[in-house]
Amino acid sequence: MSPADNKRRALDMVAAWNRGEPDGVIAYWAPDAVHYDEDGGPMPAEQIADIMRGSLNSFPDLHLEAKSIVAEDDRVMLRITVTATHAGDFMGVPATGKPVTWHYLEELRFNERGQVVEHWDVMNFSPLFRALGSVPDGL
Repeated sequence: MSPADNKRRALDMVAAWNRGEPDGVIAYWAPDAVHYDEDGGPMPAEQIADIMRGSLNSFPDLHLEAKSIVAEDDRVMLRITVTATHAGDFMGVPATGKPVTWHYLEELRFNERGQVVEHWDVMNFSPLFRALGSVPDGL
């Protein structure tokens, strides 16, 4: 697959998020895809899928905007801004009904069949927790 093909797939995954369809994102993952958390440790795909579904429970109108996208060889990097309404418990903070924003960087590595085989993301939840008036220790 070309870098342009992989960029299109990455944007298709963003579109699936915006439709509230985590399964539309998961459809692009290889069965043995490896997902890394912010500390660099691998996370099982089902754990990532559960986090995605939980995010939609907390933020049912979640909307991702890809601010930039860069592709080279088999990798795609996205800089994303998320906007949503806090409508359910999130990391111990009960629903507030407040509009929130946060940012993240995501790197995807695709195989020759156009499936994600490695995934990294780094979240900046500071704007989200400031909006909620609840900044956890260490943030």
